[in-house]
Amino acid sequence: MENFRKVRTSEEEMPLPFPDLPPDVVEMKVKEGSKIRNLMNFAMAQMELKGSRQIVFSGCGRAVTKTITCVEIMKRKLGGLHQVTKVRYKTVLEVWENQNLLPDSPAQNLTVHKNVPSICILLSRDPLDPNQTGYQPPEPQGGLGEAGRDASGSSTKGLKRPLPPPREELLPKKLQVQVADSPRGSGTTAGQLDH
Repeated sequence: MENFRKVRTSEEEMPLPFPDLPPDVVEMKVKEGSKIRNLMNFAMAQMELKGSRQIVFSGCGRAVTKTITCVEIMKRKLGGLHQVTKVRYKTVLEVWENQNLLPDSPAQNLTVHKNVPSICILLSRDPLDPNQTGYQPPEPQGGLGEAGRDASGSSTKGLKRPLPPPREELLPKKLQVQVADSPRGSGTTAGQLDH
């Protein structure tokens, strides 16, 4: 493949896997090179300023993690969103062109069909059917808020659980070791070893 370069990539168009979506639902198609800030600015404007009730984020291949990141940011900023996640495969068509052609030879292109993982996530302000596969209810409001504080007001950012107080028996102890006289008569040497 070192003599070929990729000249075109196209994705198979597939309908959204959610039944009963309104025709004007906003679909955020996340690409590998998309900027999260741009995606979130547009998506937040649709949900807050234009009053959209539902939004769909979709991405495939290397864009799957970026798609999930956008969804998690939106859920934390807006709160109270119902979620349905669908995972499937999508066919991506890549066209590769031969770079080492002889002057009189015809152009040689190589077409590759790849099945890549794809994700579609529906976020909704309105309740969704909790029995459908991939449903997640909104996160409870009494949990961690946007600022990373628990109900008592103390910061929990980065902490998984509180550390126990240090106990005397868990601290390392020093051990004195006596080294026997060497044959040359150099005397004894004391060394310390931690365990």
